[in-house]
Amino acid sequence: MTEYLKQTIKDEMIKLPKESQEVINSFGWEEISVEIGKKYLLDEEKVNKLQVEISLVMLGLAQQNFLKSNIENEVGLDEDMAKKISGDIIGQIFKPMVDILVENIKKSMGVRNIPWQQSIYFILSGGDYASFVRKVENDKRVTIKPADTSVKSNFSI
Repeated sequence: MTEYLKQTIKDEMIKLPKESQEVINSFGWEEISVEIGKKYLLDEEKVNKLQVEISLVMLGLAQQNFLKSNIENEVGLDEDMAKKISGDIIGQIFKPMVDILVENIKKSMGVRNIPWQQSIYFILSGGDYASFVRKVENDKRVTIKPADTSVKSNFSI
Protein backbone atom coordinates (compact mmCIF):
# COMPACT_ATOMS: atom_id res chain seq x y z
CA MET A 1 0.00 0.00 0.00
CA THR A 2 1.36 3.43 -0.89
CA GLU A 3 2.33 5.90 1.83
CA TYR A 4 -0.23 8.38 0.52
CA LEU A 5 -2.99 5.80 0.84
CA LYS A 6 -1.85 4.86 4.35
CA GLN A 7 -1.95 8.52 5.39
CA THR A 8 -5.38 9.04 3.84
CA ILE A 9 -6.73 6.04 5.73
CA LYS A 10 -5.23 7.36 8.98
CA ASP A 11 -6.82 10.77 8.38
CA GLU A 12 -10.24 9.24 7.80
CA MET A 13 -9.88 6.82 10.71
CA ILE A 14 -9.59 9.73 13.13
CA LYS A 15 -13.25 10.47 12.37
CA LEU A 16 -14.37 6.99 13.55
CA PRO A 17 -15.47 6.19 17.11
CA LYS A 18 -12.61 5.31 19.46
CA GLU A 19 -13.74 1.67 19.77
CA SER A 20 -13.68 1.19 16.00
CA GLN A 21 -10.24 2.79 15.71
CA GLU A 22 -8.82 0.44 18.33
CA VAL A 23 -10.13 -2.67 16.57
CA ILE A 24 -8.92 -1.56 13.13
CA ASN A 25 -5.46 -0.62 14.44
CA SER A 26 -5.01 -3.88 16.34
CA PHE A 27 -6.37 -6.32 13.78
CA GLY A 28 -3.74 -6.51 11.02
CA TRP A 29 -6.18 -6.40 8.11
CA GLU A 30 -3.45 -5.26 5.69
CA GLU A 31 -1.52 -8.52 6.05
CA ILE A 32 -4.70 -10.57 5.68
CA SER A 33 -5.61 -8.68 2.51
CA VAL A 34 -2.15 -9.36 1.07
CA GLU A 35 -2.60 -13.08 1.83
CA ILE A 36 -6.01 -13.05 0.13
CA GLY A 37 -4.38 -11.35 -2.86
CA LYS A 38 -1.67 -14.02 -3.01
CA LYS A 39 -4.29 -16.76 -2.77
CA TYR A 40 -5.98 -15.41 -5.92
CA LEU A 41 -2.68 -14.54 -7.67
CA LEU A 42 -3.27 -10.78 -7.69
CA ASP A 43 -0.36 -8.50 -8.53
CA GLU A 44 0.71 -5.69 -6.19
CA GLU A 45 -1.38 -3.06 -7.98
CA LYS A 46 -4.56 -5.13 -7.67
CA VAL A 47 -3.83 -5.88 -4.00
CA ASN A 48 -3.51 -2.13 -3.40
CA LYS A 49 -6.85 -1.54 -5.10
CA LEU A 50 -8.36 -4.34 -3.03
CA GLN A 51 -7.05 -2.68 0.14
CA VAL A 52 -8.64 0.58 -0.94
CA GLU A 53 -12.01 -1.15 -1.27
CA ILE A 54 -11.59 -2.79 2.14
CA SER A 55 -10.66 0.59 3.64
CA LEU A 56 -13.69 2.29 2.17
CA VAL A 57 -15.99 -0.25 3.83
CA MET A 58 -14.15 -0.07 7.17
CA LEU A 59 -14.32 3.72 7.17
CA GLY A 60 -18.00 3.73 6.29
CA LEU A 61 -17.45 5.38 2.92
CA ALA A 62 -18.82 2.35 1.03
CA GLN A 63 -21.38 -0.27 2.00
CA GLN A 64 -20.39 -3.87 2.51
CA ASN A 65 -23.31 -4.89 0.25
CA PHE A 66 -21.45 -3.40 -2.71
CA LEU A 67 -18.04 -4.91 -1.92
CA LYS A 68 -18.27 -7.61 -4.60
CA SER A 69 -19.30 -5.20 -7.35
CA ASN A 70 -16.73 -2.62 -6.21
CA ILE A 71 -13.98 -5.26 -6.34
CA GLU A 72 -15.22 -6.33 -9.75
CA ASN A 73 -15.25 -2.77 -11.11
CA GLU A 74 -12.32 -1.12 -9.32
CA VAL A 75 -9.86 -4.01 -9.08
CA GLY A 76 -10.80 -5.28 -12.53
CA LEU A 77 -11.79 -8.86 -11.78
CA ASP A 78 -14.52 -11.08 -13.19
CA GLU A 79 -17.73 -11.62 -11.21
CA ASP A 80 -16.83 -15.10 -9.95
CA MET A 81 -13.39 -14.06 -8.70
CA ALA A 82 -14.81 -10.90 -7.07
CA LYS A 83 -17.45 -13.01 -5.31
CA LYS A 84 -14.83 -15.40 -3.91
CA ILE A 85 -12.54 -12.58 -2.78
CA SER A 86 -15.35 -10.58 -1.17
CA GLY A 87 -16.43 -13.73 0.69
CA ASP A 88 -12.90 -14.18 2.01
CA ILE A 89 -12.68 -10.53 3.03
CA ILE A 90 -15.97 -10.69 4.91
CA GLY A 91 -15.05 -13.97 6.59
CA GLN A 92 -11.43 -13.17 7.43
CA ILE A 93 -11.51 -9.42 8.04
CA PHE A 94 -14.94 -7.88 8.64
CA LYS A 95 -16.65 -10.61 10.64
CA PRO A 96 -13.74 -11.09 13.08
CA MET A 97 -13.41 -7.31 13.50
CA VAL A 98 -17.11 -6.96 14.30
CA ASP A 99 -16.89 -9.90 16.72
CA ILE A 100 -13.98 -8.22 18.53
CA LEU A 101 -15.86 -4.92 18.61
CA VAL A 102 -18.98 -6.54 20.05
CA GLU A 103 -16.95 -8.40 22.70
CA ASN A 104 -15.12 -5.21 23.70
CA ILE A 105 -18.41 -3.39 24.05
CA LYS A 106 -19.93 -6.22 26.07
CA LYS A 107 -16.94 -6.16 28.43
CA SER A 108 -17.12 -2.42 28.89
CA MET A 109 -20.86 -2.62 29.47
CA GLY A 110 -20.50 -5.26 32.17
CA VAL A 111 -20.38 -2.61 34.88
CA ARG A 112 -23.46 -0.73 33.69
CA ASN A 113 -27.02 -1.85 33.13
CA ILE A 114 -27.24 -0.49 29.59
CA PRO A 115 -27.98 -3.17 26.97
CA TRP A 116 -24.90 -3.80 24.82
CA GLN A 117 -27.05 -3.44 21.68
CA GLN A 118 -27.53 0.23 22.48
CA SER A 119 -23.77 0.78 22.34
CA ILE A 120 -23.60 -1.07 19.04
CA TYR A 121 -26.30 1.21 17.59
CA PHE A 122 -24.42 4.24 18.84
CA ILE A 123 -21.10 3.11 17.36
CA LEU A 124 -22.66 2.07 14.06
CA SER A 125 -24.36 5.44 13.84
CA GLY A 126 -20.96 7.12 14.01
CA GLY A 127 -21.75 8.60 17.42
CA ASP A 128 -24.93 10.31 16.27
CA TYR A 129 -27.49 10.46 19.08
CA ALA A 130 -30.10 11.59 16.55
CA SER A 131 -30.30 8.04 15.24
CA PHE A 132 -31.88 7.04 18.57
CA VAL A 133 -34.57 9.71 18.52
CA ARG A 134 -37.91 8.65 17.15
CA LYS A 135 -41.08 10.69 17.26
CA VAL A 136 -44.04 8.88 18.76
CA GLU A 137 -47.22 9.38 16.75
CA ASN A 138 -50.27 10.89 18.50
CA ASP A 139 -48.02 12.17 21.24
CA LYS A 140 -45.89 15.27 21.49
CA ARG A 141 -43.13 13.54 23.44
CA VAL A 142 -39.94 12.30 21.84
CA THR A 143 -38.79 8.84 22.86
CA ILE A 144 -35.13 7.94 22.82
CA LYS A 145 -34.66 4.32 21.87
CA PRO A 146 -33.24 2.44 18.92
CA ALA A 147 -35.33 2.86 15.81
CA ASP A 148 -34.39 -0.68 14.85
CA THR A 149 -34.45 -3.67 17.21
CA SER A 150 -31.96 -5.79 15.28
CA VAL A 151 -28.27 -5.20 14.78
CA LYS A 152 -27.82 -3.57 11.41
CA SER A 153 -26.56 -5.82 8.62
CA ASN A 154 -24.98 -2.87 6.80
CA PHE A 155 -22.35 -1.46 9.04
CA SER A 156 -19.03 0.22 9.04
CA ILE A 157 -16.32 -0.57 11.48
